[in-house]
Amino acid sequence: MRFHHVGYAVREIDAYLKDFLVPLFSPTDITEPVSDPIQQVRVCFATMPGGTVIELVEPLSEESPLCSIIGSSRGGVYHLCYEVEDLDGEIQRFRHKGCLPLGRQVPAAAFNGRRIVFLLTPQRDLVELVERATQA
Repeated sequence: MRFHHVGYAVREIDAYLKDFLVPLFSPTDITEPVSDPIQQVRVCFATMPGGTVIELVEPLSEESPLCSIIGSSRGGVYHLCYEVEDLDGEIQRFRHKGCLPLGRQVPAAAFNGRRIVFLLTPQRDLVELVERATQA
């Protein structure tokens, strides 16, 4: 298991990049946004100096579950993501420690169809697990 990214909920990716992230933190790379209708979000990844990756996550519609996190005017850090070799095995390991999956594993557009799952920890933190890419 390795740390992959910090997920940050934003109302609008483009505005957040232009008004805040780029002028203050100067990311070294920003991916094009990708829409994920399964998750009901639009995401992009910003690589910061030093290599930390931040995923900016915007709701696709007012029905997106992300809207409840953002609230009326703000967003914020809302999950940590780890890349794992064995997604099914890690889900069981996390469940054994009292973590609850918030749905089933689904393919994610932002990860070229690799499966992801979100889990709620006993401390009420949100953890995302993404399966590691297979070597072709």
